[in-house]
Amino acid sequence: MLYRGTANFLHHAVPFIRDGLDAGEPVLVLTAVSRIDALRAELRGDAGQVQFADMAQAGSNPARIIPLWQEFIDRGSKDGRPVRGIGEPIWPERSPAELAECQWHESLLNLAIDPATPIWLLCPYDASALEAGVVAEAHRSHPLVTEGDHRRESGAFRGLGGSAEPFSVPLPAAPLGCRSLAFGPADLATVRATVAAFAAQAGLKAERKDELIAAAHEVACNSVQHGGGGGELRLWRDHRSVICEFSDHGRVDDPMIGRRRPSARSAGGRGLWLANHMCDLVQIRTLPQGTVVRLHKRL
Repeated sequence: MLYRGTANFLHHAVPFIRDGLDAGEPVLVLTAVSRIDALRAELRGDAGQVQFADMAQAGSNPARIIPLWQEFIDRGSKDGRPVRGIGEPIWPERSPAELAECQWHESLLNLAIDPATPIWLLCPYDASALEAGVVAEAHRSHPLVTEGDHRRESGAFRGLGGSAEPFSVPLPAAPLGCRSLAFGPADLATVRATVAAFAAQAGLKAERKDELIAAAHEVACNSVQHGGGGGELRLWRDHRSVICEFSDHGRVDDPMIGRRRPSARSAGGRGLWLANHMCDLVQIRTLPQGTVVRLHKRL
């Protein structure tokens, strides 16, 4: 849904929500607090029937959003009843790295939710505030686009077969001169110590430093077990985060890895799931030469 400003957002979102409530469907809205407040005011007494969550908190790390939708679907559609939701993970203040992962999330929704699932999911984009390239990407990641009062099929939609394409798009290169460490099976303690020292020097608070160390350990173990016996660690910081990047010669074939809760019988994926819940952002790319995992922890 391409909209322009709050009034236009309400023009589309309120009827969508009311239609769901009238049909007895559970409704979940993940968006900014300002738009939640506007929706509550417009819905009045009906607002109590809607589940709201601040996307800036719930979806700060975009990899955590699909599990929220899956939990909502599992709870709400147990008896086959349809459910509906509104999810707005993209706003102008997102960093370039966050924006890339939000766009990857939007594309992955096509694979994460079975087409037979009884859910209406509306993805709003404020076309008056977002750059043209972001809006163009929305056309590529969504099969249907509403603009004004017109809904149409997107001629740019990648299709289900192309929805995993961003998984193979390289990340921006690590900066020259960043700290690096080649590691193997005997070096996991050195990896943890190197991350700890760098995070402390960068000023990361103790609890957040410990979370980054734990996430780094999980990813390093994956490199040892699945990436050819080891890999390379790179460390740097930007104006907002400490960044740990791991590269190895392994391949990740599941684009949903780290975004789907591992089952008790699952053979893998647990380390990247944990990393997504300990870090503010996790970027995963599988390239011809191997896999890159980049962990971000805000200062």
